This record gives sequence, C-alpha cells and structure tokens, in this order.
Amino acid sequence: MMAPRRAIARIEREIGLDFGVAHVFLVSSGTAALRLTLEALKGLSHRREVIIPAYTCFSVPAAVLTAGLRPTLCDIDSSTFDFDHELLERSLNDDTLCVVAHHLFGVPSAVEQIRSRCRPRGVFVLEDAAQGMGAESDGRKLGTLGDVGIFSLGRGKNITCGSGGIIVTNSSEIATAIARRYRHVNGPSLREQLKDFASLVLMAVFIRPWLYWIPAALPFLELGRTIFPKEVPVQRLSGMKAGLLRGWRTALARSNRHRSAAASYFSSRVPSRLAHPSSHPYLRFPIFVSNAQQRDAIYRLSQRRGLGLSVAYPTSIDEITEIRRVCNGKRFPSAHKVADSLLTIPTHHWLSDNDKKAIAELCRNLPAA
Repeated sequence: MMAPRRAIARIEREIGLDFGVAHVFLVSSGTAALRLTLEALKGLSHRREVIIPAYTCFSVPAAVLTAGLRPTLCDIDSSTFDFDHELLERSLNDDTLCVVAHHLFGVPSAVEQIRSRCRPRGVFVLEDAAQGMGAESDGRKLGTLGDVGIFSLGRGKNITCGSGGIIVTNSSEIATAIARRYRHVNGPSLREQLKDFASLVLMAVFIRPWLYWIPAALPFLELGRTIFPKEVPVQRLSGMKAGLLRGWRTALARSNRHRSAAASYFSSRVPSRLAHPSSHPYLRFPIFVSNAQQRDAIYRLSQRRGLGLSVAYPTSIDEITEIRRVCNGKRFPSAHKVADSLLTIPTHHWLSDNDKKAIAELCRNLPAA
C-alpha cells in the first residue's frame, strides 16, 4: 500500500512546485474534481447558484447538479468562448456561490476580468482548466488564476493516465474544505482498476489515427460521444494511474509543443478567427463553418477519411433535457450559434504531416466566419 501512496504524494508535490500552488488533490476524473470542489465551496457559504457558460462541456452542469447546486447559464462571446462579460455582470446576484470560468479547447478565459467582478461580491471563481493544462495566459499558468482550479487527465487531454483529475488552490480556506471531504473519498476497487487497465492497453495500441476506428467501435469506451452524466462518482486517483504519471512534466511539455506546432500550421492554412496567438497549445484547434448542415457534411467526410475532426459539443447547455427546466425559456443565441457552426481539428502528436495536409485541404475553402 505504501508504494501507491508514495506515488500519489510525489505527483502532488511535483504539481504543487511546478504550478506554484500550495494545495493539490488527485481524484478519479476532471468531473469528480469539479464536483468535489463545488461541494467544498458549498460548505463555505449559504449561496447555491453557480454561473456557467451556456456552451461548455456537458460534465460541467452535471457536476453542479450532483453537488446539490443550481446551474445558471450565461451566454458567451462566440469569438472567444468566454463569457459575454456584460451579461455576466448582470447575472451575478446575492445567491451566486461561484462562477466557473472555462478555458475551452485551451483558449484562455479572461479570469482576471471575471475575478474583478466577483471579488467585491464575495463570489468564488472556479477555473475549469480541464482542457488547458500547461498553457499560459500573460505568463501565468491556466488553472492558477482563480480561487481554485481543476485539470483533467482523461483521454485526449494534454497529458493522460486514462482518466483522472487534479484540484489546485492557494487558498487555505478552500483547501481545508476540500480536505474535509477528501478524507472520506475512497480509491477505486480492484475490479475498477482492472477495467481501467484494460482500457489503457486498448488505447495505447489503437490510439494511432489509422487504427482509431477499432476502439471507437467499442461502446464501453464511449469515444467520440458527448453524454450528459447522470452520476458523477468521486474517487481518489489510483496508485496505478499515479505511477503512469511518472515523468508527467516532460510529457506535458512535449504534448504542448506538438499542439503549438499543429496550431501554427493550421492557423496559416485554415480560416480562423481566433484572437489568441497561433502558437498557443490548443487542445483542439477550433474553426467555424456557415451552418449545421455544412458542419455535418465536413464532419462525415472527415470520418470517412480518418482525419479526426470533431463537432465538439452538439448543443448549447440549455438544450440538455436535465437543464432545460432551470432555464425558464431563456435563450442563448451566441451559444446556439457556436453549437451549430463549430468544428475542431486535432492537434495531438499522432498527426502526421500527411494528416495535416489532408485536413488543411479539406478545410481550405471554408468561409472565414
């Protein structure tokens, strides 16, 4: 038992030093990290409302609900994926517990601007850096800009051990509230660890783009599917997965170098309206098309050619059945526009030069949205 504990303690120390944070917690998934953090913040306040972007990962509202809190949607700026900050200002109220600022696809959110609105009101800023580990904004690492931040170690992230999540904070108050709950969090069972190991073996063998169709055809892996989780289990990261993270700093730097290079390549060849530097390590490189029909046509063609383009999240958050009832008919036009017109291009290191050329050719004639 000591070896797994030592592995976890070592990774926690390394992350703390590398990210300049005093407190680190390792859990079973990014969504688990989000839920555990929200439950801790809930224990620090009587407030119960959590403001989230109207277009984001479906796991975000799921974590809010399973934490026993109420999600409130705020529309986004379709050119940055960040909040529409004027609307965010109007959304804050006396029951707002926290604002979840996301770095979607690694595109930095204006966290300092969000904090300037939240701090005078006593509202926490929870930074969702699940898709931006190792990336920076103005020389500061994403995930460390808010009151508390989370990362994901899931498949397809900047680094992965199959699944896992990280919570980081410099707030002693928040860390104490998290630790109080973390003490009662168990590790995965032997059966769950064996299932995780089998999934890792399959992914290690078949992650190459030309073989990806094999694990994609296995339903239990749920690859390429956007699902609203009905449950968000919270467990500690297993010792096995902590062991797989040995050398994570080198792996993260290498991963983000490849992503930066791919982003630079696509930004010079594919119409894009990204305001951030072309060399930023985007988890996936976002592009826009004219409408949902064109998006779906290009996606199907990409699938036939094995190029790995994705439609990201298929709807805005207000169209999720479990969330619709809390929206009271309110509409989010920018989020809907993004859902209908967004495609994302892979940036991982398995992309060959031929893959990049084929993707660029497929997207070359798209209109500059």
